[in-house]
Order: sequence, then C-alpha cells, then structure tokens
Amino acid sequence: MFVTTEHLSSADSPAPRAPDPTPVPGQAPESVPVPVPETVAAPDAKPTRAAWLLLVVVVLADLMDLIDSSIANLAGPSIRADLGGGQSTVQWVLSAYTAAFAIGLVTSGRLGDLLGRRRLFLLGMTGFTLASLACGLAPNAAFLIVSRTLQGLCGSVMIPQGLALVKVVFPPKHLRKALAPVGPLMGLTMVAGPILAGWLLHLDLFGSQWRSIFLINVPLGVGAALLGLRVLPHHGGEDRTARLDVLGVALLTAASALLVVPLIQGRDLGWPAWTYAMMAGAAVLLALFVVSQRRSAHPVIAPTLFRKRSFVVGLVIVAGFYASLSAFVLTINLLLQQGMHWSPLRTGLTLIPWALGTAVAVLLAGAVLADRLGRATLHIGLSLAVVGLLGLWWTVDHYDAGLTVWKLAPALLLTGFGSGLVFVPLVDFIIGDATPEEVGTGAGLLNAVQQFAGAIGVAALGTVFFARAGHHPSLPTYLSATTLVIAVAAAINLLTLLLVGLLPKHAQNAHG
Repeated sequence: MFVTTEHLSSADSPAPRAPDPTPVPGQAPESVPVPVPETVAAPDAKPTRAAWLLLVVVVLADLMDLIDSSIANLAGPSIRADLGGGQSTVQWVLSAYTAAFAIGLVTSGRLGDLLGRRRLFLLGMTGFTLASLACGLAPNAAFLIVSRTLQGLCGSVMIPQGLALVKVVFPPKHLRKALAPVGPLMGLTMVAGPILAGWLLHLDLFGSQWRSIFLINVPLGVGAALLGLRVLPHHGGEDRTARLDVLGVALLTAASALLVVPLIQGRDLGWPAWTYAMMAGAAVLLALFVVSQRRSAHPVIAPTLFRKRSFVVGLVIVAGFYASLSAFVLTINLLLQQGMHWSPLRTGLTLIPWALGTAVAVLLAGAVLADRLGRATLHIGLSLAVVGLLGLWWTVDHYDAGLTVWKLAPALLLTGFGSGLVFVPLVDFIIGDATPEEVGTGAGLLNAVQQFAGAIGVAALGTVFFARAGHHPSLPTYLSATTLVIAVAAAINLLTLLLVGLLPKHAQNAHG
C-alpha cells in the first residue's frame, strides 16, 4: 500500500491525524492539504518534484554509509601511526562501524514504523554527521572507536527509513524508475571509496592526514539534513497503534552482537574458543527471539512478512549473493594489493570494469528487464555472474602469462554485469508487496541480511583464503588461494541460482 505523493509533496503540511476513510478528492481548497488514506497510488500518478528530491536525500545517505564502511580500510596504518595502539586497536577502528550498523538495523526499521520515519531519518542523519565530526577530531584511539560505533548506530537508524520512504512516496509504476540510478551509484561508490581515501590521504588537506576521510561527511550530512527537512513527508505509513517489544529487541540485539563480533574478529585472531562460544550463544538467543515473537502482541519483525514467499526466498538469495560478492571483493583486493603489491589506487582502477558492468546492468534491469522478465532477470544475472567468476578463475589460474588490468577486465566486466542484473529485481521481490506497516521492518531486515551475509562471506572464505595461502604467503600461494575462493564463490552463486525458481514469476509491485 502506498500514500499518494501529492499528499506527501509538502514537508510543511501537518501530519494527518485521523483521515476520513472515504475522502473525496477536490472537496477542500487547494491551500488545504487533503488527508489521503493508505491506498495504492493510481497507476498513472506521476511522482512530484518533492519525491525526486527525497530520493536525492536518500541516495546521499546511502552513499555516506557505503563510503564510510569502506573508506577507513586504507587509513589504518595512518591512524595507527598518529594515535598509537596495536593491530587489534586498528581492527576495532575499522570494524566498530560495521558491527554497530548490523546490530541496529532491524530494530531501527521497526522503530521507524512506530515513531515516524521522517523523525528517525533526520535523527540518524544528524547523529551520523556529528559522529563523523567526532571521528575527524578524535584525540586518541578509544575516542575514535566510540565515535565509529556511534556512527554505525546512527547509520542503522537512517538507512532503513530511507528505502521505506522512497517506497511510500513513489507510485508503483514509477518505483523501479526511481530506484534505477541507485544501483549504479552504489556500485561506483564501492570502487570510488578506496580511490577517494587514497586521494585524500595523498593530498593531506590542511595537514589533516587521515582525518579528512571522516570530515568529508560533515558538509554532505549538513546538506542532506537541510534538504530532508524540506522534502521528507511527515507521514510515511507508520503504524501508530503498535508498541515496541522490549524483550524482543533485547534478544535480537544481544544475538546480533554475539554473532557479528566473532565474525569480524575471529579470522584475525585465529578463531579462539570464545568466538565459537559467542556464535553458539547467538544461535540460542535467536531461538528464544523466535519463540518470543510468536507470543508477542507487537513483534519486532512483522510476522506477516514471513508469510510472503517472495520475501523469505528473496532473503535467502540475498544471503548467498552477498556472501559470494563480499568474498570476491576481498579476494581480488588481497591478490592485487598483498600478492602483487599493487597500490590501492591501481587496485581501485582495476576494478572499474566491474563497477561499470554493475552500473550498466542495473540501469538496464531497472528500465526494461526486471519489469518485462521478472525472475528471469535473476536467472540471467546470476548465470552471467557465474560465467564471469569462472572466467576470472581461468585468468588467474593462467598467471604464467602475467596479470594485467586488461587481462582481468573482461571477466570483471562480465561478473559486474551479471551482479548488476540482480540488485533491482531482488529489492522488488523482497519488499515489493510489503504494506506501509511492514516496509520499514522489511527494509531493515534486508539491510541486516546483507551485512551479516557479507560478514559471513568474509569470515568463512577469508579463512579459506589464508589457510590456502599459508603462514608465509607468496605470490604463488596467493594465486592458489584466489582461484580456490573464486571457485567457491561461483558455486555459491550457482546454488543461489537454483533458488530463484521458488520465487513468483514477477514481483508484486510490478505486476500486483
């Protein structure tokens, strides 16, 4: 269900209180906004200018999150040299954001349903901007870790509200058109983040060293927050009658923390016994969470979501796809930077064909293929991704001729193109038929599954990589480890491809 964008186009309009269940358009003067019920927008309705400006705000928020989740990786040595601390300290500086972000996502999505998505989006954006400023001004490592944690928590508050608001203000016919530019921007940002970090570290603006990679968020956040105040709707389909399940939130948060911390730290520490104990504890708490949700009058995750086949199967596909994707990105970076000693800038430039293929495919899927072909777009995309990964495996396996940017480019381009065909239809299937009451929680759960799947992919296949590379890695062992992990990633994509047949032929928001 959607709220028409004509009603949501004015940020100055008061939030509707109890709309008449059968309003008649045109009865009120033009200067008085007419309350509109939560019904599906007319198929021929056109998005307003405010709706497109809202999309700009949401995309800025997503870009800030993506950049911040990857940009700090290159700054680790510089941070350690300036603030001191051991390798574990640097690891927490890098991982505190990811851990906090993943832990807070699902609960934040639910809070948006209850407290208002506009309010939480602006709160998250403001907090994210202030936390970025605190990171840039951090006097010591402990302060930086705390600031990174707050940054991740604020990001988890902000991100689920954005996708939910986009779904509310855009009529079904225009939703895919609105989301079409998002995928290319995300793909390019994944590559541009490290390049931007390397450039900022090289420039050392005003002697800021590593601090500029965090301070760059401040003007972006201020601009996005000011624009958001003008265009974000006061009403986004929230369920004002619901209440927060405190026990459910506590169980889910604790289970998430027990899972994500060992996933992030386990590989670097050699998987000590406490990491397995924490993951076992996470499984127990998740089981208790499921039991509590069945008895709760106001569950954290709307149970109706799990009655939708496309939602459940789509999340499983997301898990496999992102686990494979994260392992692929990790492996290529390790091979090129540590195995072949390429600079971060050269490595980022090498990945441009992959980002370009992703961008073109997402535009194509959003504009044409996903609407016309439905789940067949997923079949084509995952098949091409498997072929691309196998091509990359063959290229690396035949290293005798030497690896160059141009030899890697065809396989990277095909892998990116195949992956790009997956993003838009997956979102369509997962939240396409979610109601306004469900969409915030659904968006939060979608992001959480992406984060956890990525962490699992890095932890599991990263362990496989370093086990094959050995304690004294060299270029030949790096090559061997890379081919092994790429083959496993291709196998995961192949298994994911088999699950696509369980989806309906078309997403609900396109062919409801």
